[in-house]
Amino acid sequence: MIQYYDPEQKTWLNMATNEDMPVIGILTGSKKDNKITGNGRLFRELQKEISKNGGLSVVFTPQKIKDQSIDGYMYEPNKDKWYTAICSFPHVIYNRVPFQKLEKSKPYQEALQLFKNKQIPFFNYGFLNKYELFQIFSRDTFFQPLFPKTITIHAKPSLHTFLEKHGQLYLKPANGSKGKGIYLLHLNNDGSIRLEGQKEERIYHDFHSFWIKRSHILLKKSYIAQEAILPFLYNGKRFDFRILVHFQNNHYEVIGIGIRQAKEQDITTHIPNGGVIIPYEEVQTLEHDQFISEVANKAGRLLSKEIGFFGEFSIDAGISEDGRYIIYEINSKPMKFDEKEIEEKRIQSLVRLFFELAGLNKKV
Repeated sequence: MIQYYDPEQKTWLNMATNEDMPVIGILTGSKKDNKITGNGRLFRELQKEISKNGGLSVVFTPQKIKDQSIDGYMYEPNKDKWYTAICSFPHVIYNRVPFQKLEKSKPYQEALQLFKNKQIPFFNYGFLNKYELFQIFSRDTFFQPLFPKTITIHAKPSLHTFLEKHGQLYLKPANGSKGKGIYLLHLNNDGSIRLEGQKEERIYHDFHSFWIKRSHILLKKSYIAQEAILPFLYNGKRFDFRILVHFQNNHYEVIGIGIRQAKEQDITTHIPNGGVIIPYEEVQTLEHDQFISEVANKAGRLLSKEIGFFGEFSIDAGISEDGRYIIYEINSKPMKFDEKEIEEKRIQSLVRLFFELAGLNKKV
């Protein structure tokens, strides 16, 4: 039984459920004023697909979990309205908490333990720290050559030595996302330093001058330094693979492949930062297909083994100037794909996964 509040009738109403109806929980966060935050568009699209297949979803926050029930919000597609709802614990919980600081909070950690105690399937376990990710994958013989060499920035000498060794580095917030805060650091022949951002370029007389001006940001935001590998160019510009992966039928499948090509700057290929979309078919080869399929399945299994079950993730990969495949990042909470067909397939695939994990033998 689910209760929901109808503001038009100004009363609580009951919605009958049966044992075969999958109830999917979507865990998100709230602002200081307790208003729900997160990807509302995704939540609505998921509920439409879940409802179409005989299920129900409830969006809730860690703070709204009670001993035997959850206070949350239910979306009614036919009326395009959200309703306050009270329900028992869901069969599956999908983690879409939007901020890393919320995942470190006491209510979130208590919620994780509660889900574990109740044996409720839960994914994904959280945001991925870029350096911790590098450490996990660099221990694996298959992945070790695919990841650029990476260090944490914690002191001037180690960063200076790393820059002298590679000549050019990417500087990235270890807990960053969406291409924000990324810089390209060059060591010039005369010992001067060039720092390129998405909207700025600075020249420093030497490494010491650079460190004096920038170290407080690099240390405060826990930056990593990653060797900058010269990319293969397509029509004179670099491009990256953006690969969406889901767990389906006991293995990891590629749901969609988007191509992002740099436009005005070479720092990132993210669309908000000037990147453009080109069809995968434009660069597709059998070798690319085989690499992407293999790396998707192996990455999913390694993540689930080392961290916890991953039902969904995305991979940002590319090709070096000399033809080697490179993995730049793996994201545990993929952003919306701009390709409509990929995003639609994503919604359908997620709902199949929800129902599979719910274990109610309900097919989508």
